[in-house]
Amino acid sequence: MPKNIAVLVTHHFEDIHYDKTVEAFRAARHSILNIEAQAGKIIHGQHYTTAVTIDQSIAEVDLHNFDALLIPGGHSHDPLSQDQRYLEFIQYFAQSNKLIMSISNGPQLLIQAQVVAGRLMTINKPNVESLINAGAVYYDVSVVNDNNLYISSPSSTDLPYFIRESLIALSQ
Repeated sequence: MPKNIAVLVTHHFEDIHYDKTVEAFRAARHSILNIEAQAGKIIHGQHYTTAVTIDQSIAEVDLHNFDALLIPGGHSHDPLSQDQRYLEFIQYFAQSNKLIMSISNGPQLLIQAQVVAGRLMTINKPNVESLINAGAVYYDVSVVNDNNLYISSPSSTDLPYFIRESLIALSQ
């Protein structure tokens, strides 16, 4: 059954994380909705190989319309973490036991939302200490699936594992 997936993203996301993952999700017939501050805005990845149109404003989004959340890596988590609306959006997913998928340093946004305590996760090497200090159980592996609720991978080289594990979780 196709799922509705929210993507929290703004400028300077990691192009390949967004491109490859969204391409695979759409090929599996899942719906993608890009969420940021302003609907219609065009944002770019950190390598400027990807342009993404924001589908809906965080101010107008209906949290109940989504089955899963994707947070790509890159540097878009920095500005998003400064706005309480994004953190509350993430907290809703965590409290509702909906799937949250994040790659590379995307879990930094989950750390800021304070939803990683006790969760089994991985993250890119520079942020391991932050993840552990936030209370997550860290694994140094290619992909971690914490009961089909949190899926994380540490780097772009792990993207095939991340996508495969995410698609399995989305199919359930």
